[in-house]
Amino acid sequence: MRVTTGTGPHADRLLYGCMGLGGSWDAQTYGAPDVAQAEAAVEAALECGITTFDHADIYRFGKAEAVFGEVLSRAPELRERIVLQTKCGIRLPEGDRAGLYDLRGATVVRRVEESLTRLRTDVIDVLLLHRPDPLADPHEIAEALTGLRRQGLVRSFGVSNMGAPQMAALQECLGVPLVANQLEMSLHARDWLEAGVLVNTPAATANGFPFGTIEYCRANDVRLQAWGALAQGRFTGRQETAAEQATARLVASLAKEKDTTPETVLLWWLQRHPARIAPVVGSARPERILACRDAAVEPPRLSHEEWYALWSAARAAPLP
Repeated sequence: MRVTTGTGPHADRLLYGCMGLGGSWDAQTYGAPDVAQAEAAVEAALECGITTFDHADIYRFGKAEAVFGEVLSRAPELRERIVLQTKCGIRLPEGDRAGLYDLRGATVVRRVEESLTRLRTDVIDVLLLHRPDPLADPHEIAEALTGLRRQGLVRSFGVSNMGAPQMAALQECLGVPLVANQLEMSLHARDWLEAGVLVNTPAATANGFPFGTIEYCRANDVRLQAWGALAQGRFTGRQETAAEQATARLVASLAKEKDTTPETVLLWWLQRHPARIAPVVGSARPERILACRDAAVEPPRLSHEEWYALWSAARAAPLP
């Protein structure tokens, strides 16, 4: 593998999401083609200037981490040049047991140890709690996280798919600051944005996003990470509604005008928000990863009016 890195002041504008690596969503082992795919994806991400790689213990039943560990074993010099982030807290269905959430302290510790083994590394740079566990005790979680940090197994912590009150309850018990919250955010998944403008309107009751979460993260220097940032190709490939078709045309027009790609325009739309959103690029296709290059290395070139034009097109309704 040819190792190239794009470290620098803008390296964290984007993250690379590794969910697509490792082959099929089952317990089968990965093979040589899966390793080759992972190497190509990692190389494309590095070529773009992306140096943070996002995992979860459940991705491809653990194979995403395992195949990435294989990539690291073939290029060990790469480990010191990247940030490794992973998540725990979701347990996939097993036999007759349905899937569940599990943030019990002992489970968190065990899952981290398993991730370290699969990733073939001694330390995880950022550990995110994947989803809230209604049965979890914040004090127990904090004790487990503190122990992992004390042992040098994890450097910092964050959450995923959590609202402000859940973060505040955990932070109250935790002696180190939460550094990230990863949420679904895109030009298609806009509840995070709509929640702030639908206040005092009848439409607010239909918005399920916990109002105040974006503000909490901004006030407490918690970096927002956007999963699903490219909206599953709704505005760059397949369109299912008239609004998506109109939005895709506008995205394409802006991309042509600014001499960039439609993927970059979608990422710029997120990055233009003052909350310092860092989109997660999750495609396993090198050409689509490379299409995001401009969003990784330069500030978003969208005007105030262009940003609102994209929002209005996607929502297909006037602002309140």
